Amino acid sequence: MSLGANRVALFGVAGVPSEYSIDFLVIAGGGGGGVHNGYSDGGGGAGGYRSSWNSETSGGGGASESAHTLTTNTVYTITVGAGGAEDVNGADSVFDSITSTGGGHAKTDGGSGGGTSYDRTTGEGGLGTTNQGYNGGVGYYGGAGTVAGGGGGGAAVRGTDGATGNNAGVGGNGQTSTITGASVVRGGGGGAGSEDGSTTGTGGTGGGGNGGPSPTAGGVNQGGGGGGAGNTPSGTPSASGGSGVVILRMTDADYSGTTTGSPTVATGVDGTDTVITFNSSGTYTG
Repeated sequence: MSLGANRVALFGVAGVPSEYSIDFLVIAGGGGGGVHNGYSDGGGGAGGYRSSWNSETSGGGGASESAHTLTTNTVYTITVGAGGAEDVNGADSVFDSITSTGGGHAKTDGGSGGGTSYDRTTGEGGLGTTNQGYNGGVGYYGGAGTVAGGGGGGAAVRGTDGATGNNAGVGGNGQTSTITGASVVRGGGGGAGSEDGSTTGTGGTGGGGNGGPSPTAGGVNQGGGGGGAGNTPSGTPSASGGSGVVILRMTDADYSGTTTGSPTVATGVDGTDTVITFNSSGTYTG
């Protein structure tokens, strides 16, 4: 467990519940990629990424957060955010008072920002949320036939800009966590599409979907952004973002054994801890 994540028992006081601290990783749903007036558009931004585990970095370069205090016999609601459809932001993921913001679809702000389309060649892509994710990349327009969208922002890296030669922007990479006992990357941004379909903006590591002409969806339970579509073939839809995840870690001694929503529970992780992975919404009783 991270520093400070130890039980604080109130011994000898009748009827007073005890408190204990747990670590968390809360990732929101990724934003969907987009199509703008038949031209290529940017990739979706990854879902917001918040972590307290083992001093690991949160999204957007934010510091690791403090462990969260729970009270015994209290029910805590966990909401796992869905990925956004085409041109739709991802949904927030929530654990008690901790909320991670859904990823931005193309051109919009979110946990990580969505990449922009051809019509925004200066400035910045969609903005990421402080301590949750990075900004999206900026689209490029060099005249008819030379259009490329910007990549969606990732938890660990900004999406890259579109560039001349129909070079579609690449999604920003996700962040690595060891909260489950294994090293896993999540929160990749979606890649963008190009107008003529000659290039594919690859998705960021950790579930980012690839851009058009055959865009792919963000990774399920990774909060990955969806890939943006190009103009070739005509009418190709963009891809949806991936759903988020909520992961809780505590000592085996603190684990109450009471959950709903069918999360995956692993005990004895690294010899001492219990890890609860919510791939869909549910509850945990402290």
